[in-house]
Amino acid sequence: MTKFHGGCLCKAVRYETTADPLNQRVCHCSECQKAIGAAFNARVLMRIEDVFITGPISTFYSSETLERGSCSRCGSSIFSRRASAGIIGLTVGSLDAPSLFKPDMHFGVSSKQPWIVIADGLPQYPEGPPSKGY
Repeated sequence: MTKFHGGCLCKAVRYETTADPLNQRVCHCSECQKAIGAAFNARVLMRIEDVFITGPISTFYSSETLERGSCSRCGSSIFSRRASAGIIGLTVGSLDAPSLFKPDMHFGVSSKQPWIVIADGLPQYPEGPPSKGY
C-alpha cells in the first residue's frame, strides 16, 4: 500500500491517507488550470474516508458538485472533493513526496497549453476520463 502524506506551504494543514489511491491522473482542463494556478492539475484520487486532514481549510465550489480546498493561512491548494461520489483528489504539489505520484492518464487535453508536450506514452482524452463511477 502506498501511503501519502502532505500539507500546505506554511505547514498549518496536514493530511495522510490510509489506503491505496483509486487512480492518479493529470487534468489539463481550463477550470483546473485556473483553480490550481498552473498549467495542469496532477492529483491522487482517494475515497474521502481514506484521507485524514487537519488544519484550517477554506473551501469553495467551482461547480455544482466539485468543492476545492486550500489552506486558510497560506492559500496552498490541497484538494478537490466530490462528496456526492465520496472522492477527494489530493494535489500532487501538496504531497511530501511528489515522486510517489504515478499517473495513469491525461484528460482535458483539448484545453492543455500549447507549450505542453505530453510524451510519457500514457492515454490521453480530449475531455473527461472514461467513467468508472467517480
